Amino acid sequence: QIKSLADLSIKFCSSCAEQILLHPCIVLRRQCQVHHAGAWYHLTPVTLIQTLINILRTQGIVVLWKGLGSVFILRGITTMSEAIFSECTSFPREVSRHIPLKRLGGHVLMKGLVIAITTPFLAASLVETVQSDIVNEKPGVLDTIFEGALRISTLGAPRIARQIPLWQLIFPTVVFRLSHYIVSSLAHFTVISSMHLEQQEAREQQRDGRREVSLYETYFPELVASFTGGVLADILTFPMETVIHRMYVQGTRTIIDNTDTGIGVVPVNTQYEGFVNCFRSIIVEEGLPGLYRGFGALILKYSLYAFILRLVKLMFEHLCEDFDLQQQSHKTCQDSPPPAQLLAQDLGNGEGFVRKQH
Repeated sequence: QIKSLADLSIKFCSSCAEQILLHPCIVLRRQCQVHHAGAWYHLTPVTLIQTLINILRTQGIVVLWKGLGSVFILRGITTMSEAIFSECTSFPREVSRHIPLKRLGGHVLMKGLVIAITTPFLAASLVETVQSDIVNEKPGVLDTIFEGALRISTLGAPRIARQIPLWQLIFPTVVFRLSHYIVSSLAHFTVISSMHLEQQEAREQQRDGRREVSLYETYFPELVASFTGGVLADILTFPMETVIHRMYVQGTRTIIDNTDTGIGVVPVNTQYEGFVNCFRSIIVEEGLPGLYRGFGALILKYSLYAFILRLVKLMFEHLCEDFDLQQQSHKTCQDSPPPAQLLAQDLGNGEGFVRKQH
């Protein structure tokens, strides 16, 4: 029961940390990425401090969680799409290290198809995340679905001038998301395998190889592996993410918060013609650091994530101590004979002693 409770608690806390507690860092990062005319690139968290203070002072703390509803809707659409593809085809939703290469290819293909289907909803979710609450009405619960459906209906000819057609967004999005997924998965597998190997070697050196694996050894490596995979994938794909986010928001008439000062708003007015043109324009007009706008928010995100992992580690150690104490007390109760058996042994010993005296 304790292991089941720990499993549910860890998964819930990990999901909350990633989707809720760290969402403000995602909002700041995305706003910096699409603010093409910003004087501050915010490559470190230090430059974000005053901007963040001004945003909180003028708009309140709730503004940092804008677009959170669309994130959950997007996750639901992705999960449902993967379930449908998995049921209709032989493509597996989950993979392991022992999976055949053919099924692994089917899994990656399924991921790519799901990403292609969800691309319009990814674009709609991004707009809800970066648009300012000062001049824009707060989006409804289902606005992400409606906006995504509108993008699908105008696959070749956008309904708004300068909006990049959906067919030009799909391929870069699939490449970006698949690259992120592959890097994250490889790092996750490498870290968790090495940690489990180290734990096994430590148990063998202590001549305790048959000891039951503790809660810490079971669940904490999974969290560390997810953290490491996320860090590497986000860093390596950051420039591509910046380009794609600018393509998503172009032509949507989005007004964002001024990330230079945190006071006031600025419009997003760009005229990119596609992925390659957007990439070249950023390099020419903003320099190579332009691809890393908002990188300080990414550093801030994983700094907070590391702090949360530290707290989780302390919680694990406390749970392990309680679990070990319960196991020891249970084992002691099983090893010790019941009172009736002790009484019978005492009576038998007394009877034998009396016979010897006679």
